[in-house]
Amino acid sequence: RYRGLGTAPDAVLPCLVFIHGGGWVIGSLYTYDQLCRSLANHLGACVISVDYRLAPEHRFPAAVDDCAAALRFVTDQAAALRIDPARIAVGGDSAGGNLSAVMALMGRDGAVPAPGFQLLLYPVTDMAGETRSYDRCIEGYPLTTTTMRWFIDHYVPQAADRIDWRASPLRAASLAGTAPAFVMTCGHDPLCDEGIAYAKRLDGEGVAVTHLHVANQMHAYLTMGRFIPTSDVTLRQAAAALRAHWGLA
Repeated sequence: RYRGLGTAPDAVLPCLVFIHGGGWVIGSLYTYDQLCRSLANHLGACVISVDYRLAPEHRFPAAVDDCAAALRFVTDQAAALRIDPARIAVGGDSAGGNLSAVMALMGRDGAVPAPGFQLLLYPVTDMAGETRSYDRCIEGYPLTTTTMRWFIDHYVPQAADRIDWRASPLRAASLAGTAPAFVMTCGHDPLCDEGIAYAKRLDGEGVAVTHLHVANQMHAYLTMGRFIPTSDVTLRQAAAALRAHWGLA
């Protein structure tokens, strides 16, 4: 759990439940420590980082179940955690963006407490991997088409499960009624086109959405802030969107 720099220890803060990336196979609380610290400080709020079971030992839908349990826990324990239960958002990057979108859909349907906002950072939204951006990112990037398909094979080995909206939220029958969203996509990323498609569907189905496309960046750059200054700029933009939703000055 992180609380933004300068916030009072006993203050009741809005909260971002953050779900880390890593293709559902790698990634941890520790590898995302710096990103969560930055978000907490930019938000001036609380960030709770979720540790979920990883594939291939724990395949789909284990990660979904764990994130749902975490969201329920945070909501139920809001008073003890000194967070405002009326201002709980969910967000994450890549696989974490996928799981966050799923939590927003589950929240709309009453399966989990409905988050008030979804912060989706280059999210996975469709396991099919058939978009044109998959054809562009063959080699030379932190995430390539081959690596992405390797992750999918480990997390959702059964092809029939890949059309389940809990794996591919872009395939949900409707996105209407889900929480307002911030969606970030980047140009050099196999996930680029499906992220854009998700933002367009949210907008087309009446969900308030801010879509930021960073054309000259690559997947995973948000965790490379020491080398890529645009990382912090993007995190500040994402935080500004969430702060505005929360009504923070």
